[in-house]
Amino acid sequence: MERAAEIDVVIPAFNRRRLLAAAVESVLGQTYQNFRCLVVDDGSGDGTGKLVEKFGPAVVYLRQENRGPAAARNRGIRAGRAPLVAFLDSDDRWEPKKLEIQAAAMAREKEYLISHTQETWYRRGELLPQKKRHQKPSGSIFERALSICVVSMSTVMVRRELFDRAGYFDEDLPCCEDYDFWLRASLKTPFLLVDRSLTVKEGGRPDQVSAIYREGMDRYRIRALANLIAREDLTAEQENLARAELKRKCRIYGNGAGKRGREEEGRYYLALPDQVRSAKRSASGSITRV
Repeated sequence: MERAAEIDVVIPAFNRRRLLAAAVESVLGQTYQNFRCLVVDDGSGDGTGKLVEKFGPAVVYLRQENRGPAAARNRGIRAGRAPLVAFLDSDDRWEPKKLEIQAAAMAREKEYLISHTQETWYRRGELLPQKKRHQKPSGSIFERALSICVVSMSTVMVRRELFDRAGYFDEDLPCCEDYDFWLRASLKTPFLLVDRSLTVKEGGRPDQVSAIYREGMDRYRIRALANLIAREDLTAEQENLARAELKRKCRIYGNGAGKRGREEEGRYYLALPDQVRSAKRSASGSITRV
């Protein structure tokens, strides 16, 4: 009888055939082999399916209409059965001992539902030094996670029960869905940092979400923060921290929109923080979509 996989590896892919092969090969070449690799093709038109076929039964191929990275990850999570889930973006790759080291850390630290690792960044083939603000946090990360996305998707390993507690990725967010999820997860869950560089990221390409949404990313972070306050049961301290960050982001984005001639949009965002009601005070737990 085939041994059940201990880890489901979820790789969402959209028109990344050129890079996807290296990502999949970095999974199949792991020293730890008790995993199942799932590639979720998010409506690609570049022959991604034919590429995945070449890997044979080593890779499970799932295809859906284009719905974005959040929906693709959710599809992979729900299609899996393993107690642990690891994520890898289609343009990143893992060091050979990534799963071995991280799975061992999760086995030792059974109280943690989520862990992440250090990573090495490259931009156009050149090693990119990481700034101090990108240093990876451990333990209670909620306050650190409010300002920027301090956890990288391709470094993460999660116990499946975390999704029962924190929910899944928000499919209404075309980007910053990871920022949104880390905030929700970190409300009551500490993060374990495996302090080894086990993921390699390649940046500086125009097809990356950070490039496509460069000018509007803070708008989606604002949406995530507003939803967090309106829908989640935050402590008084957490709500104060979240509201302070919401006001800061709305001030920067609103003033920027006004300077670019989008006065109505600017006024909307400057007024937004005062309109967001907390989940404790709002029966509906909803806000105006931003």
